[in-house]
Amino acid sequence: MKSSKASQSTQSSKSSKSSKSSKSSKSSKAAKSSKAAKSSKSSSTTQPTRRGDFGGLLACFLAIVNDWEKAFPQSRTYLRAVRLAVGTLVCLGRHTLSRIIWTNGRQDRDWRAEYFLFSRVKWQAVQLFTPILKRALGWCDGRYIGVAVDDTRLRKTGKKIQQACYQRDPLSPKFRVNLIYALRFIQASVLVPLFRRSKVGARALPIVFQEVSIVKHPRKKLPPLPPGETSRPPEQAELAAEWKQYRAEQKLHNLSTRFVDLMQALRAMFDACGAAKKILLLAVDGSFCNRTVFTAVVQGVELIARARRDIQLCFPAKPEAGSRRVYDTEKFTPEQVRLKASIPWKATKLFYGGKRRKVEYKEVTGVLWQGGARKRLLRLLVVRPTRYRKNNSSRYYYRRPAYLLTTVVTGTVRQLLQIYFDRWQIEVNHREEKDTLGVGQAQVWNFTSVPKQPAFAVACYSALLLASLQAFGAERGQAYAELPKWRRRAARPSALDLITLLRKEMVEHPEMVAHLGLQPTDRKHVAAAAA
Repeated sequence: MKSSKASQSTQSSKSSKSSKSSKSSKSSKAAKSSKAAKSSKSSSTTQPTRRGDFGGLLACFLAIVNDWEKAFPQSRTYLRAVRLAVGTLVCLGRHTLSRIIWTNGRQDRDWRAEYFLFSRVKWQAVQLFTPILKRALGWCDGRYIGVAVDDTRLRKTGKKIQQACYQRDPLSPKFRVNLIYALRFIQASVLVPLFRRSKVGARALPIVFQEVSIVKHPRKKLPPLPPGETSRPPEQAELAAEWKQYRAEQKLHNLSTRFVDLMQALRAMFDACGAAKKILLLAVDGSFCNRTVFTAVVQGVELIARARRDIQLCFPAKPEAGSRRVYDTEKFTPEQVRLKASIPWKATKLFYGGKRRKVEYKEVTGVLWQGGARKRLLRLLVVRPTRYRKNNSSRYYYRRPAYLLTTVVTGTVRQLLQIYFDRWQIEVNHREEKDTLGVGQAQVWNFTSVPKQPAFAVACYSALLLASLQAFGAERGQAYAELPKWRRRAARPSALDLITLLRKEMVEHPEMVAHLGLQPTDRKHVAAAAA
């Protein structure tokens, strides 16, 4: 009996152990399958498994441009665009299309497809900036989203470019106006307030880069009418009609009217990306402080612009019986406001130049600009210059005050001034786009390619800036190359730092770009510079 009980107990223990082991094996298999499913989901949302598990700058950049596939009609044109995007960033020397093709190792193949990507393939440049804006909105907190807008010129030499013409050189000295043969573009960059998360300044991410053509005047001059005559002779009728049409088109197609169209496009763009409740505050320079811009009212879009010191401002007229007067008869200028002792100076702290600094200003609300904004109420801000000098014997810098006009009549001034101070970042964009990335150096003359190719290069530059924020944050960490002694105080990486790191990751992880048909090496990059 004892032996039978013992045998039964051993059999029951064995069966319980086998059932436990089977349950544990099933649970372990289920756990492994769930982990595998999670990993496959995560890999499918970020990068395909064939590109490896490397999560650096290159992986973040490829994840951003992965959303460009919707912008192109075919998958092969999409892959060609991504290949050109990578080559545009890592190319050495002048960024011509031929050198970019050689950088990608395709110098022994037909090159027409790369040129046809800009001239024949139907795609819109705004679709390349939309994925960048959607990801950048997560970095923009607060009620207002700062957007810096400015125009820039790309020098050209080809006489077959229809949009190119002679324009005023913005870098010419005050005592002599110089002319340059160039293209004009207007750019909008969203200002990402990185100073709220770390001790670095704001970063401007380009989201619009449009070509703004200048209306060309007729080649022949129209002679003036003789005194006492009101009609022209028959031989001048055709020329007079050309000049009349030119003046009409000049009023309809200029930088200010294109800026108004841009305001509406930006509002629609932000609404489509999920920022319908945010207010766009466009920070512009003095070239956009005019009647055309300030009289255009777009819902959810406000302006802050630098104004002249001598513009005529006034307050609304006091209501009187039987009077329809809108503007007060007493006029004043921003310079008079700065010199008026009865208006006190106020102080606030803004992040500028690597740390928070004290800024003094004067504020006048509820003003009218009869010659500009008409009946639209404005707020005048006069910023006192924070002068400094390098040593006790040198001269002072930043001695000129700033006069700002904004359509935001109520609310705090601190955020308005911070956004306008951050507007300088779009000038940094212009410098890096032209000097580092060579925007405008591609030798294309097709009417469709001329505006598309620079916008494509700027989109690559914007995606690279955003990829650096996603991969390593705002500050310049240990992932970047060591700086020389005279630049070791740099708090954030420059575009050149990002491009250097991108080349390094491509060489160390060639499997990341193998699906693009690229086999990058340092020797190939240097050899392509001879193109």
